[in-house]
Amino acid sequence: MQNAIIFDMDGTLFQTHLILEGALEQTFEKLRDELLWEGPTPLEKYKEIMGVPLEVVWETLCPQHSFTIRERSNEWFQQFLVQQIQEGRGGLYEGVIETLQQLSKDYPIYIASNGQPAYLQAIVTHYELDRWIKKVYSIEQIASRDKSLLVHKVIEENNVANGFVIGDRLSDFKAAKDNHLQSIGVRFDFAQQQELETADFVVEQFSAILAIIKSK
Repeated sequence: MQNAIIFDMDGTLFQTHLILEGALEQTFEKLRDELLWEGPTPLEKYKEIMGVPLEVVWETLCPQHSFTIRERSNEWFQQFLVQQIQEGRGGLYEGVIETLQQLSKDYPIYIASNGQPAYLQAIVTHYELDRWIKKVYSIEQIASRDKSLLVHKVIEENNVANGFVIGDRLSDFKAAKDNHLQSIGVRFDFAQQQELETADFVVEQFSAILAIIKSK
């Protein structure tokens, strides 16, 4: 049995907001071109629900669309996200690389994310995160799309006894609690105060995670 650190990706390690607007705008431009959307791109609505499973994203953004159109929209969106990552338009939060370097000396590090596999792999590849991260888990691996069950899968497959789940949304903190781990909330772009209040610890800067983990 081992102690481990499980990170969320979007809004925790990766500054998703840097590529979000461009990729979402490209997606809705495609929808407008095919006469499937009128009006502006619902960027603010997406920011409000950032971190929920992708099925919920498209149900929320495009409630009048069929399941087929939502799936097509998501496929376009994922392609545009990956393209922007590969073009270097995204970014890691300040202190991520240095903190991962330090943590990886003492703990195995995993990712448990609501992102799709190709998107997550694009981030890992572009920033060479596999230097420190043992394995990446996508919510696509869980039929119910439940973050708590995804974290449970990480624990089961890697013989994890204790550790931390680090993220920015309620699903991360709930996943920690449901699996008897501690949670650290990062007060970054998509974090919400009411949700952060459910985390065991909250940090304003990524590097502050180190002191919390080292003290336990």
